[in-house]
Amino acid sequence: MTDLSVDARLLATEQGAAPRINSAAVTFASALVVAGALALADYYTWRQGALFLLGAALGVVLYHALFGFTSAWRVFISNGRGAGLRAQMVMLAVAVLLFFPVLAQGSLFGQPVHGEYGAVGVSVLVGAFLFGLGMQLGGGCASGTLYTAGGGNTRMLVTLIFFIAGSALGAWHLPWWSAQPNVGQISLISAWGWVAALLVSLTGFVAIALLTIVIERHRHGTLLSGVTTQRRGWRRFLHGPWPLVAGAVALALGNFATLYLAGRPWGITSAFALWGSKILTGLGVDVASWGYWQTPARAQALRESVFADITSVMDFGIILGALLASGLAGKFKPGWKVPPRSLLAAVVGGLMLGYGARLAYGCNIGAYFSGIASASVHGWLWLVAAFLGSVLGTYLRPWFGLSVEGNLARAQAGATARD
Repeated sequence: MTDLSVDARLLATEQGAAPRINSAAVTFASALVVAGALALADYYTWRQGALFLLGAALGVVLYHALFGFTSAWRVFISNGRGAGLRAQMVMLAVAVLLFFPVLAQGSLFGQPVHGEYGAVGVSVLVGAFLFGLGMQLGGGCASGTLYTAGGGNTRMLVTLIFFIAGSALGAWHLPWWSAQPNVGQISLISAWGWVAALLVSLTGFVAIALLTIVIERHRHGTLLSGVTTQRRGWRRFLHGPWPLVAGAVALALGNFATLYLAGRPWGITSAFALWGSKILTGLGVDVASWGYWQTPARAQALRESVFADITSVMDFGIILGALLASGLAGKFKPGWKVPPRSLLAAVVGGLMLGYGARLAYGCNIGAYFSGIASASVHGWLWLVAAFLGSVLGTYLRPWFGLSVEGNLARAQAGATARD
């Protein structure tokens, strides 16, 4: 059965002709992006409006670059193709080159900044493993769930709903998990200095990329670069797909822009915990008494509007940006028929994604991408544990009627791949 939920269409081949733009989706998304940015800037600050626009831009990049974590890992696990993983290493390399000197200094253009850190211990190991398992069953990671849902994938709306539910549950349980054995936060910059931390990190990225090359050449004899298309110039820019490496660089620059505007790196799933907790509050649950919401910043976020929350605003922007990109690509065509077993996988996967993200102090963006970009050891631990979870999740997919390789075989054969 074709997987309807893959968050990145790797190795896709597109026809050279421009697609028919979905003008309704483009107009709706564009209007909301402009109006939302202006309203946020007027009611809060210009930075809040700028972060909303940045989120929209990241949504466009994620969709048009076909950039994903879930299917990139699954394709490597099941088929040995590593283009997606190599693109992630490029993204991380650009990020650490930008982040490490700035984090060591503590400011960027006069704006105080700090990294994303999590305690290295049991909570991260368990949470990241659950997240890796959940993203293969749910069909997307945190960023993938947002941009595929925004692009019209109705199955991913189910994953997103239960992602939010799992996040709230994880927030409730996090104090217990945080008390489990751990060695605290570890910053490579603090331990070694930013130059040594940079060299070690870049060496790690190169080693992973080389490993994917060795494995891919051993299994297939040749390397595939990722996304291919006959479109060129403005047509490719407008309609996609963009080269994977271009998407990797754009995401690293977007995270760096987030660091300046928000004072800390890009994150996604803390907003899900906030949304779920606010819903429970509306239903009469005393969420404010949970240990998770006892810190001043979190307590304030729970009291205020979601539009005052930086992560929420960027998440809303990602959804609208993906909607805009899918309209430009002519691919916004929601389908409401989802097989029962696939629907069950979306529910189970979504719960695991949300719960795991809270335990691991973040997701593929907040813990993996931003954690490693912050020189936090928990980001590297997250990568290992989540990848192991993805291995299990990949081989459990057939139990839910999901393909192991997604649309890889058809894409290699030259067919147009849509997830």
